[in-house]
Amino acid sequence: MGPAFYLWIKTAHIVFVIAWMACVFYLPRILVNIAEAGEDPAVRARLVLMGRRLYKFGHNMFGMAFIFGLALWQGWRVMPSRLPNMVAGMHWIDAKLALVALVLVYFIACGRWLKGVDKGRALPSAKTLRIFNELPVLVLVVIVWLVLARPF
Repeated sequence: MGPAFYLWIKTAHIVFVIAWMACVFYLPRILVNIAEAGEDPAVRARLVLMGRRLYKFGHNMFGMAFIFGLALWQGWRVMPSRLPNMVAGMHWIDAKLALVALVLVYFIACGRWLKGVDKGRALPSAKTLRIFNELPVLVLVVIVWLVLARPF
Protein backbone atom coordinates (compact mmCIF):
# COMPACT_ATOMS: atom_id res chain seq x y z
CA MET A 1 0.00 0.00 0.00
CA GLY A 2 2.99 2.32 0.48
CA PRO A 3 3.77 3.33 -3.14
CA ALA A 4 0.07 3.51 -4.13
CA PHE A 5 -0.76 5.67 -1.10
CA TYR A 6 2.13 8.00 -1.92
CA LEU A 7 0.98 8.31 -5.55
CA TRP A 8 -2.61 9.14 -4.49
CA ILE A 9 -1.34 11.88 -2.18
CA LYS A 10 0.90 13.23 -4.95
CA THR A 11 -2.00 13.10 -7.44
CA ALA A 12 -4.26 15.06 -5.10
CA HIS A 13 -1.52 17.64 -4.53
CA ILE A 14 -1.00 18.15 -8.26
CA VAL A 15 -4.74 18.42 -8.99
CA PHE A 16 -5.26 21.05 -6.28
CA VAL A 17 -2.16 22.96 -7.42
CA ILE A 18 -3.57 23.05 -10.96
CA ALA A 19 -6.92 24.34 -9.66
CA TRP A 20 -5.19 27.01 -7.54
CA MET A 21 -2.96 28.11 -10.41
CA ALA A 22 -6.03 28.50 -12.62
CA CYS A 23 -7.33 30.97 -10.03
CA VAL A 24 -3.94 32.70 -9.85
CA PHE A 25 -4.01 33.17 -13.62
CA TYR A 26 -7.66 34.21 -13.92
CA LEU A 27 -8.12 36.60 -10.99
CA PRO A 28 -5.81 39.29 -12.47
CA ARG A 29 -7.68 38.88 -15.76
CA ILE A 30 -10.91 39.74 -13.93
CA LEU A 31 -9.13 42.81 -12.54
CA VAL A 32 -8.20 43.82 -16.12
CA ASN A 33 -11.85 43.47 -17.11
CA ILE A 34 -12.93 45.59 -14.13
CA ALA A 35 -10.40 48.27 -15.08
CA GLU A 36 -11.74 48.27 -18.64
CA ALA A 37 -15.43 48.19 -17.63
CA GLY A 38 -15.50 51.91 -16.93
CA GLU A 39 -18.31 53.14 -14.76
CA ASP A 40 -20.96 50.60 -15.80
CA PRO A 41 -22.18 49.50 -12.34
CA ALA A 42 -23.86 46.29 -13.49
CA VAL A 43 -20.76 45.03 -15.28
CA ARG A 44 -18.46 46.03 -12.42
CA ALA A 45 -20.74 44.37 -9.86
CA ARG A 46 -20.84 41.13 -11.87
CA LEU A 47 -17.05 41.09 -12.29
CA VAL A 48 -16.45 41.85 -8.61
CA LEU A 49 -18.82 39.02 -7.64
CA MET A 50 -16.99 36.65 -9.99
CA GLY A 51 -13.67 37.80 -8.55
CA ARG A 52 -14.78 37.29 -4.95
CA ARG A 53 -16.03 33.78 -5.69
CA LEU A 54 -12.85 32.92 -7.58
CA TYR A 55 -10.68 34.32 -4.78
CA LYS A 56 -12.49 32.21 -2.17
CA PHE A 57 -12.29 29.13 -4.37
CA GLY A 58 -8.58 29.80 -4.93
CA HIS A 59 -7.92 29.96 -1.22
CA ASN A 60 -9.71 26.65 -0.74
CA MET A 61 -7.67 25.06 -3.53
CA PHE A 62 -4.45 26.44 -2.06
CA GLY A 63 -5.40 25.03 1.33
CA MET A 64 -5.95 21.56 -0.09
CA ALA A 65 -2.75 21.73 -2.17
CA PHE A 66 -0.91 22.83 0.98
CA ILE A 67 -2.27 19.94 3.07
CA PHE A 68 -1.35 17.32 0.48
CA GLY A 69 1.99 19.01 -0.20
CA LEU A 70 2.75 19.02 3.51
CA ALA A 71 1.96 15.29 3.61
CA LEU A 72 4.41 14.72 0.76
CA TRP A 73 7.07 16.89 2.35
CA GLN A 74 6.82 15.86 6.00
CA GLY A 75 4.44 12.88 5.99
CA TRP A 76 7.32 10.42 6.29
CA ARG A 77 7.70 11.54 9.90
CA VAL A 78 4.16 10.37 10.72
CA MET A 79 3.83 7.39 8.35
CA PRO A 80 7.34 6.29 7.34
CA SER A 81 6.11 3.04 5.75
CA ARG A 82 3.59 4.81 3.50
CA LEU A 83 5.19 8.18 2.72
CA PRO A 84 8.91 8.07 1.91
CA ASN A 85 11.23 10.97 2.59
CA MET A 86 11.72 12.16 -0.97
CA VAL A 87 13.61 15.37 -0.19
CA ALA A 88 16.23 14.30 2.34
CA GLY A 89 19.33 16.42 1.86
CA MET A 90 17.86 18.21 -1.15
CA HIS A 91 17.47 21.97 -1.23
CA TRP A 92 15.46 22.41 -4.41
CA ILE A 93 12.40 22.06 -2.18
CA ASP A 94 13.44 25.17 -0.24
CA ALA A 95 13.60 27.20 -3.45
CA LYS A 96 10.28 25.75 -4.61
CA LEU A 97 8.55 26.61 -1.34
CA ALA A 98 9.95 30.15 -1.43
CA LEU A 99 8.55 30.61 -4.95
CA VAL A 100 5.19 29.13 -3.94
CA ALA A 101 5.09 31.64 -1.06
CA LEU A 102 5.80 34.40 -3.59
CA VAL A 103 2.88 33.24 -5.77
CA LEU A 104 0.65 33.17 -2.69
CA VAL A 105 1.62 36.77 -1.89
CA TYR A 106 0.81 37.66 -5.51
CA PHE A 107 -2.61 36.00 -5.21
CA ILE A 108 -3.35 37.81 -1.95
CA ALA A 109 -2.30 41.13 -3.54
CA CYS A 110 -4.82 40.51 -6.33
CA GLY A 111 -7.46 39.80 -3.70
CA ARG A 112 -6.68 43.05 -1.92
CA TRP A 113 -7.03 44.98 -5.16
CA LEU A 114 -10.38 43.28 -5.68
CA LYS A 115 -11.51 44.21 -2.16
CA GLY A 116 -10.34 47.76 -2.82
CA VAL A 117 -12.66 48.00 -5.82
CA ASP A 118 -15.58 47.29 -3.44
CA LYS A 119 -14.40 50.21 -1.30
CA GLY A 120 -14.16 52.57 -4.27
CA ARG A 121 -10.40 52.49 -4.71
CA ALA A 122 -8.99 52.69 -8.20
CA LEU A 123 -7.12 49.83 -9.81
CA PRO A 124 -3.84 50.23 -11.68
CA SER A 125 -4.24 50.73 -15.42
CA ALA A 126 -5.40 47.83 -17.58
CA LYS A 127 -1.96 47.75 -19.22
CA THR A 128 -0.22 47.47 -15.84
CA LEU A 129 -2.61 44.71 -14.80
CA ARG A 130 -1.96 42.85 -18.07
CA ILE A 131 1.78 42.89 -17.38
CA PHE A 132 1.18 41.91 -13.74
CA ASN A 133 -0.97 39.04 -15.04
CA GLU A 134 2.06 37.45 -16.75
CA LEU A 135 4.33 37.27 -13.70
CA PRO A 136 3.04 34.02 -12.17
CA VAL A 137 3.61 32.19 -15.47
CA LEU A 138 7.32 32.91 -15.21
CA VAL A 139 7.45 31.82 -11.59
CA LEU A 140 5.49 28.65 -12.38
CA VAL A 141 8.00 27.70 -15.08
CA VAL A 142 10.82 27.90 -12.52
CA ILE A 143 8.80 25.93 -9.94
CA VAL A 144 8.06 23.13 -12.41
CA TRP A 145 11.70 23.06 -13.51
CA LEU A 146 12.85 22.78 -9.89
CA VAL A 147 10.48 19.89 -9.24
CA LEU A 148 11.50 18.02 -12.38
CA ALA A 149 15.25 18.73 -12.41
CA ARG A 150 15.92 18.76 -8.65
CA PRO A 151 19.17 20.59 -9.36
CA PHE A 152 20.43 20.88 -5.79
